[in-house]
Amino acid sequence: MINFPDWPTTYGGPPGAGLIRQSPEDFKVEEVLPFTPSGEGEHLFLFIEKRGENTDYVARQLAKFAGVLARDVGYAGLKDRQAVTRQWFSIWLPGKPMPDWQHWDQENISLIDITRHHKKLKRGVLTGNKFSLMIRQWDGDVKQTEHVFNTIAVGGIANYYGAQRFGHQGKNIEKALSLFQGQTFKRNQRSLYLSAARSFIFNCILARRIELENWNQVVAGDVLQFEGSNSFFRTDVIDSILTARVSALELHPTGCLWGLGDVPEHGDAWHIEQTILTQYSELRDGLEAMDLKIGRRALRVVVDNLTWAFTDAQTLRLSFFLPAGSYATGLLKEIIVIRN
Repeated sequence: MINFPDWPTTYGGPPGAGLIRQSPEDFKVEEVLPFTPSGEGEHLFLFIEKRGENTDYVARQLAKFAGVLARDVGYAGLKDRQAVTRQWFSIWLPGKPMPDWQHWDQENISLIDITRHHKKLKRGVLTGNKFSLMIRQWDGDVKQTEHVFNTIAVGGIANYYGAQRFGHQGKNIEKALSLFQGQTFKRNQRSLYLSAARSFIFNCILARRIELENWNQVVAGDVLQFEGSNSFFRTDVIDSILTARVSALELHPTGCLWGLGDVPEHGDAWHIEQTILTQYSELRDGLEAMDLKIGRRALRVVVDNLTWAFTDAQTLRLSFFLPAGSYATGLLKEIIVIRN
């Protein structure tokens, strides 16, 4: 059994405490696609607002209403259930009549816009998400809270995977260990547990870099990723130009998403990762045995369009944009202790 560590924050610990998700309206999310639907094609594109429902449920209801198979409905990513979220869905309707959306009557699922496109909306085809959150019964140090917000605005946050990645009480890691020991699971469950194992190792590497106070700095042998890109390169020589670009958020240090393949980092960066991989050798060896290919993820993420305001003494409103794959809980972790 693997015990979950208390992964550290980056800016001295949260300066306040409060409640989130007291109602779905307290947690609003709107996805941003990397393209604009063309307006024509075999795939109907629907911009949907859902309240208190999960994405898979909405997709099934759309398939049922349109009279198509579930596999003919596409979406870019899963959205929180306990929230008000807006996202696009696609429905493949080759030569089929347009469903009468005036008769769409699903409680908590509203149709915002309809258009068409020539391709199905596939998983992962996403620029990012806009968040609008309310923190209630807030209590803490106002000046320190504003200081942390200002620091985040110019320095980004640690790019932790969120707790939802690991399931309730981290059960997905236990399932991953069972998978590695030979237990069989359905394909989608298997993928979920493998992702959880890789994410756990990554979070531990990031936590160690935070403890060493170099999570947002380049160290010998680092693999750096370009901001806004999946391209990365290995550092052999650290000079003032490279250091300045990392400080300016143009480049980010990365951590491994463990699997088979060549390890691009070396030196101090590899020593840090190797220590974590040795500590969690069961997960390391299991991922290798499952033939996953090694990948990279930035240790830091830029928070765009960050705004915040106290609407009263106990209510904090904030909004921001995060790129696909990054979690709002990573920002909340820096700001508040979330009360149960």
